[in-house]
Amino acid sequence: MSEALDVVGIGNAIVDVISTEDHEFIEAHGLVKGAMTLIDDERAETLYGAMAPAIETSGGSAANTVAGVASFGGQVGYIGKVRGDQLGEVFAHDIGALGVRFEVAPAAAGPPTARCLIIVTPDAARTMNTYLGASTELHPDDIDPDLVGAAQVLYCEGYIWDVDITKEAIRKAISICSAAGGTISFTLSDSFCVERHHQEWLDLVDGPIDLLFGNEHEICTLYETGDDFEAAVAAVQGRCQVAALTRSERGSVLVTPTEIIEVPAAPAAEVVDTTGAGDLYASGFLYGWTRGMDLAQCGRLGSLAATETISQFGARPSGSLAHLIA
Repeated sequence: MSEALDVVGIGNAIVDVISTEDHEFIEAHGLVKGAMTLIDDERAETLYGAMAPAIETSGGSAANTVAGVASFGGQVGYIGKVRGDQLGEVFAHDIGALGVRFEVAPAAAGPPTARCLIIVTPDAARTMNTYLGASTELHPDDIDPDLVGAAQVLYCEGYIWDVDITKEAIRKAISICSAAGGTISFTLSDSFCVERHHQEWLDLVDGPIDLLFGNEHEICTLYETGDDFEAAVAAVQGRCQVAALTRSERGSVLVTPTEIIEVPAAPAAEVVDTTGAGDLYASGFLYGWTRGMDLAQCGRLGSLAATETISQFGARPSGSLAHLIA
C-alpha cells in the first residue's frame, strides 16, 4: 500500500510551449482568443513554426495543480500518459523534480507526447492550442489502485474528458478513491469543455463530486444562466460539498449547501501571464483543505497562489509557495 498522499491528480500530460505574440498573430492564424482549442498534429507543426522563440516546460492543468500543492509542501502524485520520446522525458523529469510521484509507464508506440502551444498577448490573456497526442492513450490499466487509494483528495481535470478511454480511466479512479474514503474534486477546465459534456458533468456534480472548481464563465455555462453569475451560484448550491468559483480580479466565491463565502483576490503588482491561474488557485485551496483550514483560509491561499503565478511567465511557480502559508 502506498504511503498517504494529500492529492493525486489525473489529467492530460502535456508539455507547454509558451510564446508572446501580438494580437495580429491571433487574427492571422484564426485562433480563438482566451480559449483552449484542440488541434491535430499538422496544425500543431504549423503554429509551432510560426511562433516566436518559446519557453518549453511540463504542463497540463491537473499537473500544474499538483505541482503547486507540492510547492506548498504537500505530498502528491500524478497520473497521465506520455510517449517515450524527448518531450515525454522532459515532462517526467520536470514533474519528478518537483517531488511529484509520477509512475505511469510511457507509451512505446503511438502518437507523440502532447503539447500545448500557448500564445500570450500583451493584455496577459492566454490562447491555448492543444495537440493531445499520447495523453489520449491513458487507459484504465494505467490507474494504480494503491496510489489513488492513498489520496486524501483525487483531483480530476475536465480537459481529459474528451476521449472515451480516458473518461473510463477517470471513472475508475473516482470509484477507487471514493471507496477508500477520499474526497473527489473536479475542475470544469473550459467553457467549451462544459458545452461538449454538459449533461454528463451535471450528473457528475450531482453524483460523486465533493469539490467543484470552475470560473464564472464555466459555471454559468454548466447551468445555462447566460451571464447571470448569481443564478449559477443558486443553481449549484447544495449539489456538492463545495463549489469554488473564481472571478479573476473579483476574487472567488465558495458555495456550500448552507453558506456563500466571498474571498477577495490577492492584489498583483503586475499581471504578466494568466496561464495557470485557475490551476494554482486549486493548488492553494487543496493544500489548505488537506490541512484542515477553514474554507475562507483555503480560498485565500488559492488567491495568493493564483496571484503568484500571474506575476510571472508560465503556469508553474518559479519558487516555493510555502511562504504564502503565513
